[in-house]
Amino acid sequence: MHRNTPLVTLELPLRNNPLSPVSDGEDDRPAKRFYHYIPLYLAVFFILSPHPSVLVVLVNYHLKTLNSPLRFTVHLLCIYLLTFLAFSSLIVCIARDPGSVNTEEQATGSENEDGEMSLTEALIGGHDDSFSPERWCRRCQSPKPERAHHCSQCGRCVLKMDHHCAWVANKCIGHRTYPAFVHFLTSVTLLAAYITLMSGSALWFAFTHPLDVDEKTPIHELFIFAEGFVFSLVIGSFLIYHIYLVSTNQTTLEHLSPFLLLRYLPPFPPSEDSHKLSNPPEEHELSFRQRSLIRAAHGHIRLYDVGWRKNWAQVFGWNKRWGWVYRLVFGGGCRGDGRHFPRNPRTDEMLARLASELVKVDKDN
Repeated sequence: MHRNTPLVTLELPLRNNPLSPVSDGEDDRPAKRFYHYIPLYLAVFFILSPHPSVLVVLVNYHLKTLNSPLRFTVHLLCIYLLTFLAFSSLIVCIARDPGSVNTEEQATGSENEDGEMSLTEALIGGHDDSFSPERWCRRCQSPKPERAHHCSQCGRCVLKMDHHCAWVANKCIGHRTYPAFVHFLTSVTLLAAYITLMSGSALWFAFTHPLDVDEKTPIHELFIFAEGFVFSLVIGSFLIYHIYLVSTNQTTLEHLSPFLLLRYLPPFPPSEDSHKLSNPPEEHELSFRQRSLIRAAHGHIRLYDVGWRKNWAQVFGWNKRWGWVYRLVFGGGCRGDGRHFPRNPRTDEMLARLASELVKVDKDN
């Protein structure tokens, strides 16, 4: 008796499937080379570079010239405390995964980045409402939750992706690392500003009392004053920008990409007078007037802005009473699962008005 064998055998080489002949159990993400870590080495160098001159100024100015051990101790503790805080949050940004979109991780609660996805989950997207045909990542061949984006440099989708940062070991800043990243910016800005003020007062004393100080100490004071001033402006400006993003509950990608609003538009009403637009429309299908309309609406439609207090609580919130204490050390992580976010109650109304305006402009063309 012969066995009933199928005439055609269909094999689907799923991504990250260890039994697949395509993947062979290996990760498809691009491997990091040594030059990917050069910005990280520079960041560490910039943080540590003023410390030799800081010690010279503290010893020669506060101990020998002013004879003030109290000021010496206070300045020493503050500077190295801020340095410790900067490195603690930097380590979190490097060591912690920014947020994986793998569906098995959501079900099991594990943080394994190499979890498998069954064929059924890949085709129907599980039972998550945020997994819709419009939110399917063709590169990862997997569903993509709300506010998740695919990073071409990391070769994966990241939950609530903010941006890809070369300064943190060429990794993405996402749902699980964004508070630590803001904590890092805050610590570096405070460290640079503190060194600037401390060295500035010592430099002013050197100019007004030239005979009371030695010849080399003012050079160290001038060096750390200039370096601290430049980093206070550069990193401080970046910090102010992210404070604005947190207050309005936006990511860098959402703020810089106005055409992301197109994927949230309601279905257009059928009309014979308008041109043929996709539903929702693609960016390349829009006319110049429609693009201008999208850019103008982008400054007013903030999909996830629920008030600055709730926005800050969503990013830096804690569940326990004293949960904020350890977050002062390294920043912690965002609340929630990174897949569902509360919407602005006015969002649907504003998106409907935008859709009607796009159709109206399309008819006029």
